[in-house]
Amino acid sequence: MSILRPISFERIIAVSSTPADAFRALTTGYSKWWTSGCGSIAEVGDRITFRFGEAFWVMQATILNSDFIELECVDAHHVDSGLPPTILKEWEGTKLQWSIHRHGEGTQIAFTHEGLNTSLLCYRTCEQGWDHFFVGSLKKYLNDGVGTPFIHAE
Repeated sequence: MSILRPISFERIIAVSSTPADAFRALTTGYSKWWTSGCGSIAEVGDRITFRFGEAFWVMQATILNSDFIELECVDAHHVDSGLPPTILKEWEGTKLQWSIHRHGEGTQIAFTHEGLNTSLLCYRTCEQGWDHFFVGSLKKYLNDGVGTPFIHAE
C-alpha cells in the first residue's frame, strides 16, 4: 500500500536569456526579481534571508550546480494577517529547487517548492506569490532586464 502525499508546488518558465544568466539570477540576483536587500549565495552552506515586511525565510544552499539549485528553509516567520499564527513555521524544512536547461534559443527553468502543498494554510498566499515572483518577475527580469521585486521601505 502506498501513502499519497500532497503534490508540491511546481511551475515552468521559458526565457530568452542563457542558462548562465538564469543561474546568476538564482544565486546573486534575487534582489532584482524577488525581494530587495537579501544578498546572494556562492557556495553550498551559504545562508540567505528573504524578507517581506515582518515576514522572513532563512534559506541554506544545499545544491549549487550550473543546472540545479536547491535551498532548504532553516528558519521561517511567515506573517499573514488573514491567516492564523500556526503558519509562522510552515516553510521550515521545505526546499526551493530550480532546474535550468537550454531550450531552443533560450532557457527553460523548472521550479519546485518541495513541501509547499495544498495541506498548508499558507498555500494560496504562497501560490499567488510564486506566480508573481517566479512566473512573472523572474521571467520579466531574464527577458527584459527589469523584474518586479518586493521593495522594502527604507
